Amino acid sequence: MKTNERSGMEVVAIVKNLKREYVVKRSIFGKPIKKIEALKGISFEVKKGEIFGLLGPNGAGKTTTIKILTTLLLPTSGQVYVLGYDVKKHTKEIRKRINLVMGGERNLYQRLSALENLEYFADLYGLPVRGRKEKILSLIEMVGLPRSRINDRVETYSKGMKQRLQIARALLNDPDVLFLDEPTVGLDPAGARALRELVKKIRKQGKTVILTTHYMYEAEELCDRIAFLKEGSILMIDTPEALKKAHSEHFEIKIVAKKVDKEFLKKLKSRSFVVDISSQIVDIGMKITIKIEPSSDALPEIFRYFEGTDVVDVSIKKSTLEDVYMKLLGENEGGDKYETAQDF
Repeated sequence: MKTNERSGMEVVAIVKNLKREYVVKRSIFGKPIKKIEALKGISFEVKKGEIFGLLGPNGAGKTTTIKILTTLLLPTSGQVYVLGYDVKKHTKEIRKRINLVMGGERNLYQRLSALENLEYFADLYGLPVRGRKEKILSLIEMVGLPRSRINDRVETYSKGMKQRLQIARALLNDPDVLFLDEPTVGLDPAGARALRELVKKIRKQGKTVILTTHYMYEAEELCDRIAFLKEGSILMIDTPEALKKAHSEHFEIKIVAKKVDKEFLKKLKSRSFVVDISSQIVDIGMKITIKIEPSSDALPEIFRYFEGTDVVDVSIKKSTLEDVYMKLLGENEGGDKYETAQDF
């Protein structure tokens, strides 16, 4: 593994000017006559031990990027290294040290039990027979599958249980890097929350996680850094907090107080950090909405302004990662224009 010169941290994945084209139409003689450029020269690095998110609409290039990093797809051009190995030359070395979990119910045998599935994959991964059973049972416990159900057929499991089993399967070879491609798709809220907690637990073990998701709250909760992709290009890479700070226009403070006069509001509005202020008479007094700059540390000062005004209620609405997503990518963006959108 290489070390990032600026941060001093080890880097587990390096992507330089990565391009990938798909042939979507051929002539009657088999010659390509129409291509789609799914990735248009993207570059990024993933640091050891972080959760790195790839976010974007359908067709943005997230799954193509994951497939290339996991050696399932060759790049058209560019350089890609995982754990110091070239994805074009060292697929066997990379595959020994990574694993992949796709959303849905793939990579499981429905008519086998959970235990039989894990024993089968342990054989495929070449795990030693000695200690294998103990490791499987330890993983089942770690991912939160009930021991009473491990001999039941997988087809009888809920979606959440199947996804937990997939993660147990992916941890059998003790990977350095775990790829999660939309891991909570189709799960109910309780199942999705449990899976997020499991991802945090995996990260605490020192593993690196590369994640794609359409759920902004999930990325905001889990990811150390996020890359926003659009039409095969990276728009921004940063931490969730930095992205929100850079791209939110303001956040709102709503205060309900019993005694507030107009001069007080004028004085507050004159402050440089206040973008706008409005008020409304309500049953218990006055409801004041204050919009402030996202980069300002104005909250303590605003609250000092309201000392002695008999405040009844306070609520604060900060920008979310979803707000940033909508600003960067737009609500109507997506992969519909691609003829092979799900390949991206």
